[in-house]
Amino acid sequence: MMDPPFGSLMVSPATTELYAVLGVAPGASAAAIKAAYRALVKRHHPDAGGDATVILSLNAAWAVLGDVEQRRRYDQERAGFVGTGHAAPSHRRGRSRDGELVAWLQQVYAPIDRLLAQVINPFPAQLRALSADPYDDALMESFCAFLAQSKAKLEKVEALFRSLACPAAAKGFGLSLYHCLSQVQDALAELERYTLGYVDSYLSDGREMLREAKHRRSLLQQERRRLEL
Repeated sequence: MMDPPFGSLMVSPATTELYAVLGVAPGASAAAIKAAYRALVKRHHPDAGGDATVILSLNAAWAVLGDVEQRRRYDQERAGFVGTGHAAPSHRRGRSRDGELVAWLQQVYAPIDRLLAQVINPFPAQLRALSADPYDDALMESFCAFLAQSKAKLEKVEALFRSLACPAAAKGFGLSLYHCLSQVQDALAELERYTLGYVDSYLSDGREMLREAKHRRSLLQQERRRLEL
């Protein structure tokens, strides 16, 4: 199974025909689903001139259909039945969707946002300290420690992002969050490259990426307030 940055952008499968995304029949074998996923990823990968949005959709489908238990639950939801085997009334489905959104915002987005703050907000002070003398071993060691701590926080972010599917009602929000997380990840990679060779372009790129990630985080906070209305 391929592992893109932060896994796949998971969306609630109830309103998404995941089999159609991968171009396979609902009764397809696990091997057939895996083969279809790999072929489509190869065809649509951005490095081959494909669309990153299509890759996100493929990853979301694979995250569900490539896992035995998640596929079983998806098949049950897809059939339109709940616990007793009867279709859920529309008003109950509405409450369920609202509950999914609230749970996702509280259990996934909120802790991710706190961890992002612990990476993004201290960075300017860390950079100022290093700028006093980038070739000072103690200053560089302190900066490298900050990067290591930040990478550890991103590992927690990745686990949170994978832990619960983003509800369909917040699909756009989830996509924006994915891009923000990926940008922070790329920024840390650029900054780490700078510590290895003192190439200024790496430092400049990493700084600009984190600046943009800070802006994206601010927009996400505004959007969260809108979603909760």
